[in-house]
Amino acid sequence: MSQKLVCNCNGTMALDPKTLGIPIHRSLCRQEVGSFLKALDGSEELVVACTQEVALFGELAAQADKPLVSPLRFVNIREVAGWTQESNQSTPKIAALLALAEMPQAEPVPVVNYESQGRLLIVGAGSQAIPWAEKLCDSLDVSVLCTEPGDLPLVRNYPIYSGSISKLDGYLGKFSVDWDLQNPIDPEMCTRCGACVEVCPENAIDLSFQIDLNKCKSHRACVTACASIGAISFDRVDRQRNSEFDLILDLRADPKMRMSQTPQGYFAPGKDPLEQALLVNQLLEKVGEFEKPKYFTYNEKVCAHGRNGKVGCSACSDVCSTGAISSLFKGGQGSVEVNPNLCMGCGACATVCPSGAMRYNYPSVVHQGKELKALVTVYSAEAKKLNQALAPSLLLHTLKAGTQLIDGLGRSAHVLPKQFEGLPSFVIPYGIEHIASTGLDLWLGALSYGFSEITLLLSGEEDPAYREALKTQADLANAILQAYGFDARVHLIEAHSVSDLQTVSKAMGILRQRGSLAALCPPASFGLSLQKRETVEAVLEYLQKYAKTPLPEAGVVLPKSSLLGGLTINKDACTLCMSCVSSCPEGALLDNPDEPILSFIEKQCVQCGICAQTCPEHALVLNPRLLTVEQRKQKMVLNETQAFHCISCGKPFGTLKMVDLMLSKLGAHGAFSGSAMDRLKMCGDCRVVDMVKKET
Repeated sequence: MSQKLVCNCNGTMALDPKTLGIPIHRSLCRQEVGSFLKALDGSEELVVACTQEVALFGELAAQADKPLVSPLRFVNIREVAGWTQESNQSTPKIAALLALAEMPQAEPVPVVNYESQGRLLIVGAGSQAIPWAEKLCDSLDVSVLCTEPGDLPLVRNYPIYSGSISKLDGYLGKFSVDWDLQNPIDPEMCTRCGACVEVCPENAIDLSFQIDLNKCKSHRACVTACASIGAISFDRVDRQRNSEFDLILDLRADPKMRMSQTPQGYFAPGKDPLEQALLVNQLLEKVGEFEKPKYFTYNEKVCAHGRNGKVGCSACSDVCSTGAISSLFKGGQGSVEVNPNLCMGCGACATVCPSGAMRYNYPSVVHQGKELKALVTVYSAEAKKLNQALAPSLLLHTLKAGTQLIDGLGRSAHVLPKQFEGLPSFVIPYGIEHIASTGLDLWLGALSYGFSEITLLLSGEEDPAYREALKTQADLANAILQAYGFDARVHLIEAHSVSDLQTVSKAMGILRQRGSLAALCPPASFGLSLQKRETVEAVLEYLQKYAKTPLPEAGVVLPKSSLLGGLTINKDACTLCMSCVSSCPEGALLDNPDEPILSFIEKQCVQCGICAQTCPEHALVLNPRLLTVEQRKQKMVLNETQAFHCISCGKPFGTLKMVDLMLSKLGAHGAFSGSAMDRLKMCGDCRVVDMVKKET
């Protein structure tokens, strides 16, 4: 247990101490701060229901004589409950949020390390890059790459290069830059003596120490003047340059990296001086050793990326906005490779992964499931005491940006209640590291625990691919729910930015006017699993139990993006060569060692499509659908045919159809006439014996 300190913020929140079962303070951060100091001397963990004064309470705790039992925990009840139009009905939500703050912390995850020595490359026009280099060269190990000429300083305090970037990749502490030296003058070798400037008859060289090739008439007087230095060459063959840096400050108007979400250590403020100044301050803080969480876990064994040289599922690499995920094939077997240094922790890869091979781990779905179960259980129990709606709505949001939006909405609704709608009393916000990290298993799991609906709050900073992925997954979730006779329960609110309060306010007003929905089913008791497919299967079985309408025998069609589904086979085209069996990464397709039978277990299929691509006869087509749990568990026969028996020993070694097809294709060839044709009708052992006999 922990000690909770709750304040009504100078009487601006209608909090009932009897209903909540704890004392309510009025000015915990001012006149009643002594209560906080007294609580610091206790032996319990401390939860403070105030996020506005985090800095103050943290400073007081740091100055206390007695060390804390555990770090302070803070929970916001003001903007999300106490400052809303339904504050007098928000006691169940407040109780649930306080209970969430008491939950155990997630297990720590491995970390990814960075080391930066401050080697900075400033890229851009010389007129902008060089002034910043002059300011930063005393603090950082600066180099400059001038993409446009600019007057060079006469004192060589730092390297200056020129040219255009051909390749730029890497991350904090390990950037690699390739560029092409395009001008005859190499500024790295140039001593800026000015001899070339003096002798040039066309004035094609100025204090940028670059030759204006539009003015140059190829007198080569500059080459002669620079002979002892060797910085000028019109016939330079090797123009490629490469170097490594820890940090990049890219001042180009159109900076180009191969990913839309750039890695740590790369700063691209453009040409705006204010933006440049703000990011330069961050640059100075990026020297030393750093670490971040390793957000993901990858299980190659269940990955459906590729087999037999064929690419099946590439959902994770397609959605990744940082370029952290790449395809890897070894011996025909495909997997993906993730660079943890480039991963920014969005979790979209895990959201779209059909097999669960890519798993988000910060925190895990298991931990989130326990927190959601605590939220809905406490809310429902408190709501029942007050005869209120028992099923809360879950509002998922990115921890930082979403909190900023929700807090801004709460303040606005408190000051201007006629213009802004705060969160309804039945809407519980739940912050996660990134909204893209949440997917089908968590949403359906939350609904099975008793939440009435799931709302995803997009705050405008998400990569377009993430938004599209969430919409696609939400459509799939709703299609599954509708297959069981439920209405759509997964929705999106698409704000344009963290200051777009009107969009969120409008959505909250619609929810408030509609009122709380009933839960789909009684609260489930199972826990969410680390394995995505395992969680989805458990939820499907539970929802089927409480379905409003039974699934038809033929199942219900699902969207093409579905991770659930079966296969349609063209039996006339299929030769039962079993190449599909060897290609299936999940073991959904099975052969029979004794008979030519192709079987299928739908529960194992992740709709990766490798089997359809591998089939030489193009006889297989994916069939995204939802069957009953019992049907999906059964092994069903897709195709079977009569076996072809060896004409010598009688052993079956192929299908009649496959051998007939082979004979028809090879029969006209001269190499397979006479006894050679008969050998095609033999098993491998008899074929060898027959060849030896004929030769002797």
